[in-house]
Amino acid sequence: MGAVSESTGRLNIETVTWGKITWVNVEQPTRRDIDYLAENYMFNLFDLEDCMSRIERPKIDQYKNYVFMVLHFPVFNREARVTTPSQVSVFIGADFVVTVHSGELKPLEKLFNDCQQHERAREENMGRSSGYLVYRALDRLVDYCFPILNRVIANVEEAEDRLFSEHARDSVREISILRRDIMAFRRILHHQPAIVKSLEARDYPFLTRENLDVYFGDIGDHLDKILETLDEYKEVVEGLQSSSDSLFSHRTTEIMKMLTILGTVILPLLVISGFYGMNVPLPFMENRLAFLFILLFTICISGAMLLYFRSKRWI
Repeated sequence: MGAVSESTGRLNIETVTWGKITWVNVEQPTRRDIDYLAENYMFNLFDLEDCMSRIERPKIDQYKNYVFMVLHFPVFNREARVTTPSQVSVFIGADFVVTVHSGELKPLEKLFNDCQQHERAREENMGRSSGYLVYRALDRLVDYCFPILNRVIANVEEAEDRLFSEHARDSVREISILRRDIMAFRRILHHQPAIVKSLEARDYPFLTRENLDVYFGDIGDHLDKILETLDEYKEVVEGLQSSSDSLFSHRTTEIMKMLTILGTVILPLLVISGFYGMNVPLPFMENRLAFLFILLFTICISGAMLLYFRSKRWI
Protein backbone atom coordinates (compact mmCIF):
# COMPACT_ATOMS: atom_id res chain seq x y z
CA MET A 1 0.00 0.00 0.00
CA GLY A 2 1.29 3.43 -0.90
CA ALA A 3 1.03 6.78 0.81
CA VAL A 4 0.48 10.16 -0.81
CA SER A 5 0.93 13.44 1.02
CA GLU A 6 0.33 16.71 -0.75
CA SER A 7 -0.65 20.34 -0.39
CA THR A 8 -3.24 21.90 -2.70
CA GLY A 9 -1.45 25.02 -3.89
CA ARG A 10 -2.34 28.18 -2.05
CA LEU A 11 -5.20 26.53 -0.19
CA ASN A 12 -4.89 25.71 3.50
CA ILE A 13 -5.57 22.08 2.67
CA GLU A 14 -3.26 19.11 3.12
CA THR A 15 -4.00 15.46 2.39
CA VAL A 16 -2.43 12.14 3.24
CA THR A 17 -3.52 8.81 1.78
CA TRP A 18 -2.86 5.27 2.97
CA GLY A 19 -4.50 2.40 1.17
CA LYS A 20 -8.11 3.33 0.54
CA ILE A 21 -8.28 5.99 3.26
CA THR A 22 -7.63 9.69 2.58
CA TRP A 23 -7.31 12.23 5.35
CA VAL A 24 -7.94 15.83 4.30
CA ASN A 25 -6.86 18.39 6.89
CA VAL A 26 -7.98 22.03 6.60
CA GLU A 27 -6.32 24.39 9.05
CA GLN A 28 -7.66 27.95 9.41
CA PRO A 29 -10.20 27.55 6.59
CA THR A 30 -10.90 30.33 4.12
CA ARG A 31 -13.75 30.75 1.66
CA ARG A 32 -11.58 29.23 -1.10
CA ASP A 33 -10.97 26.15 1.06
CA ILE A 34 -14.68 25.69 1.64
CA ASP A 35 -15.41 26.11 -2.06
CA TYR A 36 -12.78 23.46 -2.82
CA LEU A 37 -14.49 21.00 -0.45
CA ALA A 38 -17.89 21.78 -1.95
CA GLU A 39 -16.62 21.07 -5.47
CA ASN A 40 -14.74 17.87 -4.67
CA TYR A 41 -16.87 16.20 -2.01
CA MET A 42 -20.41 17.49 -2.55
CA PHE A 43 -20.97 18.15 1.13
CA ASN A 44 -24.13 19.82 2.36
CA LEU A 45 -23.67 23.58 2.03
CA PHE A 46 -25.04 24.22 5.51
CA ASP A 47 -22.41 21.90 6.97
CA LEU A 48 -19.70 23.76 5.10
CA GLU A 49 -21.01 27.06 6.42
CA ASP A 50 -20.88 25.60 9.94
CA CYS A 51 -17.16 25.01 9.37
CA MET A 52 -16.71 28.75 8.84
CA SER A 53 -18.67 29.69 11.96
CA ARG A 54 -16.61 30.97 14.83
CA ILE A 55 -18.30 28.66 17.34
CA GLU A 56 -21.05 26.31 16.21
CA ARG A 57 -23.12 24.21 18.58
CA PRO A 58 -21.74 20.63 18.90
CA LYS A 59 -23.78 18.20 16.83
CA ILE A 60 -23.74 15.12 14.63
CA ASP A 61 -25.66 14.80 11.34
CA GLN A 62 -25.93 11.65 9.26
CA TYR A 63 -26.29 11.69 5.46
CA LYS A 64 -26.34 9.00 2.84
CA ASN A 65 -22.62 9.00 2.11
CA TYR A 66 -21.06 10.67 5.12
CA VAL A 67 -21.47 11.81 8.71
CA PHE A 68 -20.79 15.37 9.82
CA MET A 69 -19.74 16.25 13.36
CA VAL A 70 -18.97 19.50 15.13
CA LEU A 71 -16.99 19.06 18.34
CA HIS A 72 -15.45 21.41 20.87
CA PHE A 73 -12.29 20.83 22.87
CA PRO A 74 -10.68 23.00 25.56
CA VAL A 75 -7.72 25.28 25.03
CA PHE A 76 -6.35 27.24 27.99
CA ASN A 77 -5.93 30.99 27.47
CA ARG A 78 -3.03 32.00 29.70
CA GLU A 79 -3.68 35.74 29.41
CA ALA A 80 -7.35 35.57 30.37
CA ARG A 81 -6.72 32.57 32.67
CA VAL A 82 -9.78 30.76 31.35
CA THR A 83 -10.41 27.68 29.24
CA THR A 84 -11.84 28.55 25.82
CA PRO A 85 -13.43 26.26 23.20
CA SER A 86 -11.69 25.32 19.97
CA GLN A 87 -13.92 23.88 17.27
CA VAL A 88 -13.16 20.97 14.96
CA SER A 89 -15.54 19.92 12.19
CA VAL A 90 -15.26 16.36 10.91
CA PHE A 91 -16.66 14.81 7.72
CA ILE A 92 -16.48 11.00 7.79
CA GLY A 93 -17.12 8.80 4.79
CA ALA A 94 -16.36 5.18 3.95
CA ASP A 95 -12.94 6.05 2.51
CA PHE A 96 -12.19 9.60 3.68
CA VAL A 97 -11.96 11.82 6.74
CA VAL A 98 -12.00 15.62 6.45
CA THR A 99 -11.07 17.71 9.49
CA VAL A 100 -11.56 21.48 9.57
CA HIS A 101 -10.15 23.43 12.52
CA SER A 102 -8.30 26.59 13.54
CA GLY A 103 -4.96 24.94 14.33
CA GLU A 104 -5.21 25.43 18.09
CA LEU A 105 -5.69 21.72 18.80
CA LYS A 106 -2.09 20.51 18.96
CA PRO A 107 -2.85 16.76 19.33
CA LEU A 108 -4.84 16.75 16.09
CA GLU A 109 -2.13 18.70 14.29
CA LYS A 110 0.57 16.38 15.61
CA LEU A 111 -1.34 13.26 14.58
CA PHE A 112 -1.73 14.54 11.04
CA ASN A 113 1.94 15.51 10.83
CA ASP A 114 2.93 12.05 12.09
CA CYS A 115 0.80 10.43 9.41
CA GLN A 116 2.40 12.65 6.79
CA GLN A 117 5.96 11.93 7.84
CA HIS A 118 5.99 8.36 9.11
CA GLU A 119 4.76 5.23 7.39
CA ARG A 120 4.31 3.44 10.70
CA ALA A 121 1.96 6.18 11.95
CA ARG A 122 -0.06 5.95 8.73
CA GLU A 123 -0.35 2.21 9.10
CA GLU A 124 -1.36 2.39 12.77
CA ASN A 125 -3.93 5.15 12.37
CA MET A 126 -5.19 4.81 8.79
CA GLY A 127 -4.66 1.14 8.05
CA ARG A 128 -8.03 -0.13 9.21
CA SER A 129 -10.91 2.23 8.37
CA SER A 130 -12.01 5.85 8.42
CA GLY A 131 -13.92 5.16 11.62
CA TYR A 132 -10.78 3.94 13.34
CA LEU A 133 -8.90 7.05 12.18
CA VAL A 134 -11.61 9.22 13.73
CA TYR A 135 -11.35 7.21 16.93
CA ARG A 136 -7.58 7.76 17.06
CA ALA A 137 -8.01 11.50 16.56
CA LEU A 138 -10.77 11.80 19.17
CA ASP A 139 -8.81 9.69 21.61
CA ARG A 140 -5.85 12.06 21.42
CA LEU A 141 -8.06 15.12 21.74
CA VAL A 142 -9.84 13.72 24.79
CA ASP A 143 -6.54 12.66 26.38
CA TYR A 144 -5.38 16.25 25.84
CA CYS A 145 -8.18 17.35 28.21
CA PHE A 146 -6.63 15.56 31.19
CA PRO A 147 -3.54 17.82 31.57
CA ILE A 148 -5.88 20.83 31.50
CA LEU A 149 -8.08 19.08 34.09
CA ASN A 150 -5.04 18.36 36.28
CA ARG A 151 -4.10 22.04 36.12
CA VAL A 152 -7.59 22.96 37.32
CA ILE A 153 -7.34 20.46 40.20
CA ALA A 154 -3.91 21.78 41.22
CA ASN A 155 -5.19 25.38 41.16
CA VAL A 156 -8.20 24.48 43.31
CA GLU A 157 -6.02 22.71 45.89
CA GLU A 158 -3.62 25.65 45.96
CA ALA A 159 -6.52 28.07 46.45
CA GLU A 160 -7.83 25.88 49.28
CA ASP A 161 -4.47 26.02 51.08
CA ARG A 162 -4.19 29.74 50.45
CA LEU A 163 -7.65 30.44 51.83
CA PHE A 164 -6.67 29.32 55.33
CA SER A 165 -3.27 31.02 55.30
CA GLU A 166 -2.14 34.56 56.00
CA HIS A 167 -2.65 35.49 52.34
CA ALA A 168 -6.37 34.80 52.40
CA ARG A 169 -7.24 38.27 51.10
CA ASP A 170 -5.81 37.40 47.69
CA SER A 171 -7.78 34.16 47.49
CA VAL A 172 -11.16 35.80 46.81
CA ARG A 173 -10.25 36.85 43.27
CA GLU A 174 -8.43 33.55 42.69
CA ILE A 175 -11.51 31.52 43.66
CA SER A 176 -13.69 33.59 41.33
CA ILE A 177 -11.27 32.97 38.44
CA LEU A 178 -11.24 29.23 39.18
CA ARG A 179 -15.02 29.08 39.26
CA ARG A 180 -15.25 30.83 35.91
CA ASP A 181 -12.63 28.46 34.44
CA ILE A 182 -14.45 25.33 35.65
CA MET A 183 -17.79 26.58 34.35
CA ALA A 184 -16.23 27.32 30.95
CA PHE A 185 -14.58 23.87 30.86
CA ARG A 186 -17.87 22.14 31.69
CA ARG A 187 -19.73 24.17 29.08
CA ILE A 188 -17.24 23.13 26.39
CA LEU A 189 -17.56 19.39 27.03
CA HIS A 190 -21.19 19.29 28.09
CA HIS A 191 -22.58 17.98 24.78
CA GLN A 192 -19.61 15.83 23.77
CA PRO A 193 -20.48 12.53 25.55
CA ALA A 194 -23.85 12.27 23.82
CA ILE A 195 -22.25 12.81 20.41
CA VAL A 196 -19.47 10.28 20.97
CA LYS A 197 -21.87 7.71 22.41
CA SER A 198 -24.07 8.07 19.33
CA LEU A 199 -21.09 6.76 17.36
CA GLU A 200 -21.16 3.76 19.67
CA ALA A 201 -24.92 3.15 19.52
CA ARG A 202 -25.80 3.77 15.85
CA ASP A 203 -24.79 2.03 12.64
CA TYR A 204 -22.81 4.23 10.28
CA PRO A 205 -21.39 3.38 6.85
CA PHE A 206 -17.80 3.83 8.00
CA LEU A 207 -18.31 1.44 10.93
CA THR A 208 -19.72 -1.50 8.98
CA ARG A 209 -16.44 -3.35 8.46
CA GLU A 210 -15.42 -3.56 12.10
CA ASN A 211 -16.78 -3.22 15.59
CA LEU A 212 -15.63 0.16 16.93
CA ASP A 213 -18.35 0.64 19.52
CA VAL A 214 -15.97 -0.41 22.30
CA TYR A 215 -13.44 2.25 21.26
CA PHE A 216 -15.97 5.07 21.09
CA GLY A 217 -17.52 3.82 24.34
CA ASP A 218 -14.12 4.18 25.97
CA ILE A 219 -13.86 7.80 24.77
CA GLY A 220 -17.37 8.46 26.09
CA ASP A 221 -16.35 7.06 29.48
CA HIS A 222 -13.33 9.35 29.57
CA LEU A 223 -15.50 12.37 28.81
CA ASP A 224 -17.94 11.33 31.55
CA LYS A 225 -15.03 11.03 33.97
CA ILE A 226 -13.80 14.52 33.09
CA LEU A 227 -17.27 16.02 33.54
CA GLU A 228 -17.78 14.20 36.85
CA THR A 229 -14.45 15.52 38.10
CA LEU A 230 -15.37 19.04 36.99
CA ASP A 231 -18.71 18.76 38.78
CA GLU A 232 -16.90 17.59 41.91
CA TYR A 233 -14.44 20.46 41.85
CA LYS A 234 -17.17 22.92 41.00
CA GLU A 235 -18.76 21.98 44.32
CA VAL A 236 -15.38 22.31 46.02
CA VAL A 237 -14.89 25.82 44.60
CA GLU A 238 -18.41 26.81 45.61
CA GLY A 239 -17.62 25.52 49.10
CA LEU A 240 -14.38 27.51 49.13
CA GLN A 241 -16.26 30.62 48.06
CA SER A 242 -18.79 30.07 50.84
CA SER A 243 -15.97 29.51 53.33
CA SER A 244 -14.23 32.64 52.06
CA ASP A 245 -17.39 34.68 52.55
CA SER A 246 -17.79 33.27 56.07
CA LEU A 247 -14.15 33.95 56.99
CA PHE A 248 -14.25 37.52 55.77
CA SER A 249 -17.61 38.09 57.43
CA HIS A 250 -16.16 36.77 60.68
CA ARG A 251 -13.05 38.93 60.33
CA THR A 252 -15.15 41.98 59.59
CA THR A 253 -17.29 41.26 62.66
CA GLU A 254 -14.18 40.90 64.83
CA ILE A 255 -12.76 44.17 63.56
CA MET A 256 -16.04 46.00 64.13
CA LYS A 257 -16.26 44.51 67.61
CA MET A 258 -12.76 45.69 68.54
CA LEU A 259 -13.41 49.15 67.11
CA THR A 260 -16.68 49.36 69.06
CA ILE A 261 -14.98 48.30 72.30
CA LEU A 262 -12.15 50.76 71.69
CA GLY A 263 -14.62 53.56 71.07
CA THR A 264 -16.59 52.65 74.19
CA VAL A 265 -13.46 52.59 76.35
CA ILE A 266 -12.26 55.95 75.04
CA LEU A 267 -15.71 57.55 75.44
CA PRO A 268 -15.31 58.41 79.21
CA LEU A 269 -11.97 60.07 78.47
CA LEU A 270 -13.56 62.18 75.77
CA VAL A 271 -16.49 63.15 78.00
CA ILE A 272 -14.32 64.17 80.96
CA SER A 273 -11.77 65.99 78.81
CA GLY A 274 -14.65 67.76 77.09
CA PHE A 275 -16.03 69.00 80.40
CA TYR A 276 -12.69 70.27 81.62
CA GLY A 277 -12.11 72.00 78.33
CA MET A 278 -15.04 74.36 78.99
CA ASN A 279 -14.56 77.84 80.44
CA VAL A 280 -16.59 77.08 83.58
CA PRO A 281 -15.38 76.32 87.12
CA LEU A 282 -15.16 72.60 87.85
CA PRO A 283 -13.76 70.57 90.79
CA PHE A 284 -9.96 70.20 91.02
CA MET A 285 -9.37 72.93 88.42
CA GLU A 286 -7.34 75.06 90.87
CA ASN A 287 -5.34 72.09 92.13
CA ARG A 288 -1.89 71.59 90.68
CA LEU A 289 -2.44 67.86 90.68
CA ALA A 290 -5.77 68.17 88.84
CA PHE A 291 -4.40 66.73 85.62
CA LEU A 292 -3.04 63.68 87.44
CA PHE A 293 -6.34 63.09 89.31
CA ILE A 294 -8.37 63.38 86.11
CA LEU A 295 -6.03 61.05 84.25
CA LEU A 296 -6.16 58.41 87.01
CA PHE A 297 -9.94 58.76 87.22
CA THR A 298 -10.44 58.16 83.50
CA ILE A 299 -7.99 55.25 83.53
CA CYS A 300 -9.93 53.62 86.37
CA ILE A 301 -13.19 54.02 84.48
CA SER A 302 -11.69 52.56 81.30
CA GLY A 303 -10.11 49.70 83.27
CA ALA A 304 -13.42 48.92 84.96
CA MET A 305 -15.13 48.83 81.56
CA LEU A 306 -12.47 46.47 80.20
CA LEU A 307 -12.89 44.17 83.20
CA TYR A 308 -16.64 44.18 82.68
CA PHE A 309 -16.25 43.34 78.96
CA ARG A 310 -13.83 40.59 79.90
CA SER A 311 -16.25 39.10 82.41
CA LYS A 312 -18.92 38.99 79.68
CA ARG A 313 -16.36 37.37 77.32
CA TRP A 314 -16.82 40.13 74.75
CA ILE A 315 -13.06 40.42 74.44
